[in-house]
Amino acid sequence: MLADPSPLLLDGRLVPAADGRTFPTIDPATEEVLGHAADASAGDLDRAVAAARRAFDGTGWSTDVALRARCLRQLREALRRHADELRELTIREAGAPRFLTFGAQLDAPVEDLGWFADLAESYAWETDLGRAEPMGMPSLRRVVREPAGVVAAVTPWNFPHQINLAKVGPALAAGNTVVLKPAPDTPWCAAALGTLAAEETDLPPGVLNVVTSSDHALGARLVADPRVDLVSFTGSTATGRAVMRAAAEHLKKVFLELGGKSAFLVLDDADLKAACSYAAFAGVTHAGQGCAITTRLLVPRDRYDEAVEITARTLGRLGPGDPHDDSTVCGPVISARQRDRVEVYLELALKEGGRFACGGGRPADRDRGFWIEPTLVTGLAADARAAREEIFGPVLVVLPHDGDDDAVAIANDSPYGLSGAVHGGDPDRARAVARRLRTGTVSVNGGVWYGADVPFGGYKQSGIGREMGVAGFEEYLETKAIAEGTT
Repeated sequence: MLADPSPLLLDGRLVPAADGRTFPTIDPATEEVLGHAADASAGDLDRAVAAARRAFDGTGWSTDVALRARCLRQLREALRRHADELRELTIREAGAPRFLTFGAQLDAPVEDLGWFADLAESYAWETDLGRAEPMGMPSLRRVVREPAGVVAAVTPWNFPHQINLAKVGPALAAGNTVVLKPAPDTPWCAAALGTLAAEETDLPPGVLNVVTSSDHALGARLVADPRVDLVSFTGSTATGRAVMRAAAEHLKKVFLELGGKSAFLVLDDADLKAACSYAAFAGVTHAGQGCAITTRLLVPRDRYDEAVEITARTLGRLGPGDPHDDSTVCGPVISARQRDRVEVYLELALKEGGRFACGGGRPADRDRGFWIEPTLVTGLAADARAAREEIFGPVLVVLPHDGDDDAVAIANDSPYGLSGAVHGGDPDRARAVARRLRTGTVSVNGGVWYGADVPFGGYKQSGIGREMGVAGFEEYLETKAIAEGTT
């Protein structure tokens, strides 16, 4: 399915970088070089944007709903046919635990393409507002929804298929053309998407372009390009600010899905063992490399020590482990750079007065790969940096609270507002607490909010706009009002 080196997808053709350059992609569990990807230059990016612009302005793609739906279903079928190869690729390149590839790391986002194809066919592209006489002038009015144009999709490495498809799927369904610029850490996942789109679908040339590169500056160049109409970015809050500044030059639409430091609230009537065990599992899944993962565990003060014991014991059974193993929950972090970042925060936690109830560093039995033990930090104040800043590793901080009001205040005292969780014995009480959290998604007593039909995004510095669901689809649309004079 995928050549080594993997190609770019430019204007419907699978091609190497113009200057022939490549860069390696690394297995984070072993540090083995898996292969190489085309290392695009500014010239390659220019070709991609030009192709997307031509395809939007000069073809019928933006108005042909039937073609768009057919192509999305073809892409879904192609991804299904190659699921076994893609599963192995995702485990090796992203370090994703195998069990996750049957959900959000692969299978779920592939199936979501069908939902967006269905939505495009059933969506109310025009709304009749009827006849009116503003200022005495008889008029027939309607509202038309149209694609935004050329979309720059800039994506991270942690859930490559999910995030790539969560942008490409609705953007194409809405009638846009796309230039996808994936993270340098997972180029093969994106190149596989481009390869299947080119070889196994009827997508017209230029509608989807995939540009892999080791140069982070290429993403900034794409965002700033005046031929791009809309930017869809997922990544850190710091980079999101830079994206907004670059997009402001041309006042283009921007969707941002950014960082999080989400809180897991255990109420005093909850089953403490069940809640803390669940929090441990959720907090270190995929080595904690998820923006919506709950990494602040808030527990009743009078049961703090018991909660620490339960959570630490559970974490001790969760890894780290080989991501190929069906039982692994916590695999490696993506790179040496990310491992070093996590270690800096672990050192900071100790300096701030914290202690490790378990973990706290690299596992002694692994001398290759980018590994961090599942770690529980105790003894920190709620305003400590390690308790407030996104670490993006398998690190939970446990904090005491003095009742529902205090727990909500601690949870909301954050620059972020992406996700959260509430566990309590009384469902009505737990729901009431969840309604008070200033976050875009909340899980109550283990409920799963992820789905193609569910809008995902954050409050505050966790982002702007929504991805997935009808709301996410509509991020890729413009609104036009048309009034026709009558006698």
